[in-house]
This record gives sequence, C-alpha cells and structure tokens, in this order.
Amino acid sequence: MNPSAHGWIKKLIREVSETIYAETELTEFYSKLKQTGFIYGSNIKVVLDIVKPFDFTEEERCKINLLLTYYFIYKKSDTNLDFIGSLIGYYKAISDHKRSFFQDLFGDKSSDSLLEKMIHKRIHIDDNFITKNFNYFLINALLFVDVLGYQRYLTDSGAIKDYVNNLEASLETIVFTVLEKKTQKTDYDHNLIKLFESSIRHKKFQGLSYQDAIKHIDTTFEKLYVIDLVCMASWTDKVIDHAELEFLYELKNILALSDKDITRSVDDINTFYDAHKQKVAFLSSKNLAQSFYDNSSKVVTKLIKRNSKRLIRELSESKEAMYLLAQSTQRNLSDEEQKKVQSQLLDIFKSIPSLAIFMLPGGMLLLPLFVKFIPKLLPSAFDDNRIDDD
Repeated sequence: MNPSAHGWIKKLIREVSETIYAETELTEFYSKLKQTGFIYGSNIKVVLDIVKPFDFTEEERCKINLLLTYYFIYKKSDTNLDFIGSLIGYYKAISDHKRSFFQDLFGDKSSDSLLEKMIHKRIHIDDNFITKNFNYFLINALLFVDVLGYQRYLTDSGAIKDYVNNLEASLETIVFTVLEKKTQKTDYDHNLIKLFESSIRHKKFQGLSYQDAIKHIDTTFEKLYVIDLVCMASWTDKVIDHAELEFLYELKNILALSDKDITRSVDDINTFYDAHKQKVAFLSSKNLAQSFYDNSSKVVTKLIKRNSKRLIRELSESKEAMYLLAQSTQRNLSDEEQKKVQSQLLDIFKSIPSLAIFMLPGGMLLLPLFVKFIPKLLPSAFDDNRIDDD
C-alpha cells in the first residue's frame, strides 16, 4: 500500500482489521493515536500498527493516520451513509463556496480519486511548501479538528461549517493564551507559534475571547484534545512550570475533567518528546534550511527507491539524459546541459504519478537532490568513483 499512488484509500480500508476496530473504545483509540504523534502534529508511526511496517514518509503516515481515524469514527457511528461519500460531503460542507479550498478538485468524477486529492491537499500547510523561508512545517498540526468536525457531521450536518470554525478559533485562543503567559519564549515556543499559525484554516475568522472559547469545548474528544494542546504549548524541555500547571488545573475544573486526565496528558507529551526528539521538526536544533534539505533528501531518496525500475527504463529511453546524468557523477555540468537534464527529467516525471512532487511550484529545487542520488541507479560503469555499500 503506497499512499503516494492512486488507489491507496481502497487498499488501506481492506487492510483494516474490523476486529481491532470493534474491540477498541473511543478513548483508547485517541490514546493510541496520540502515541503516533498525530495529535502533536508529528506522525512517527501508524495508529494501532494496522499497516505492515514500511518505509513511509511522515506525509504518508499522516495520510494513513487521518484516514484510519476517519474510518474509526465512521465505524463507531450509527449512520447509513457511504464512508467515502460522507467524507467528501463533509469537506464540501465546511469549504468556502465562493472560493472553495477544494474547488479545483470537485470536477473529479471518481469519488476515491477525489478523496485522495482532498486528503493530500488538506494535510499540507501550504501547497507551495518549498518556500523562500525553507518552511519545514509541512504537515498541518490541527487535523484532529477535521476529525471532530466529521464526528459531528455524521450525527448533525447542520451548521457544520460554523462548528469547525468556532472549534478551531477556540483552540487557537486557548493555546495562544498559554503561550502568551510565558515571559521568556524558547525556540520551541516560537516554532510552535509558527506551526499553529500556519495550520489555522480560517485565518480571517474573527477570534474569540478566552471565556467564549472555553464554552465551545464540550465533548469528551474536544476536552482531551484541548488539554493535550495546552500541555504541548506549556512544555519546555520536559518542564511545565507552576503557573502553567495552575492554568491546566483551572481548565480541568472548567471542563469537568479529573486529575488523572491532566497527569496522563503531561506524562504523554513528556514520553513522546523524550522518545522521538530527533524526529520532531520543531524540537530540532537544526536551522530551517538544513531541516528542509534533510527532509527533502529523505523524500527524494524514498521516491527514487520505490520507482527505481521504472526510472531506469524511462532513462534508458532518453539517451541524452542518461549520458548527462552519468557525466554529472564525474564533472560539473554546464548551464545548458543542466537545463537539458531538467527538461528531460520533468518529461520523465510526468509519466510516473508518484513523482508529481517535482512538478509542483518550487519542485525544481528538488532536482539537484535527484541528480545527487541518481548515480545509485546507474550501471557502475558510468561512475568510476562509486563505492558500493557493504
């Protein structure tokens, strides 16, 4: 199952164990989802280990976790709606009809294909994610808001857009209230602010006061989610200070939660960050440009490995591109030669759907990375300096 290729949603649903879903309660599933990092905006693994271990990118893990969570909510609901149809209907209902977030996609006649494109578009903070600032926060951190909206939609589709807008605005107000209380902000705090600001869907939506924001938090999932986000905002190198704990316990009383809920949430964020510190982008000490390069390198390497056979076949049919790529392993190509390589590579990428990333705005920035890794695909005769790994 490859979440970067067409048909992945149907295949993933076939792999879901109905027994596991039936035996898992809502709060237990939420806890398992949190362990994957999905709630914290960092997808380290797949929830419930439903999919066999595979070398997925974080984007692919995010797609899988989002879809599995939607499907879990669907299976636990009492609805006669079709799963894929209900999700498409939900996204249409919460989009802006004047200038729909998905307006370019709604012409797709296949429901499976349309949903795949919707999810791909929704999980990214920005379509043009290769920016001048080398923004490494590629994955939306507030996707669980979509899940909560979908849960509401299955029981009451009326005013669903207002519900999602108010919930997101409430979370924004509560989280930023915590962050504003910090007199000294660390790099973690600044990165977290950027992450949340970038993840907010309705940036022009009028903000709420703290008192009004709290009134919108009602269901069990909403309460657990807001506490986890507050812990995430309070966290500073495994420390949540006295003032922040007071804020948490005050919030606990307002939301009618238990001390156990607060303790669990604090322990969960500490455990997750301690175990995965090197894998969470905004905990990294690297600068933005280096993080962008590292993440992009991993993505390009995975794409090359997955499509190696087809790439070799396509390259072998493009004699000039093959020759110039081979030459690039031994010398610097001239500007004219580089342009020829780029042009011919883009033609090749058009024929391989999962390499569509190179066709996106800014995708040309990834071509040097592709050229860097391509020698591993070429016959050894082309690269006299290559040393094979043991």
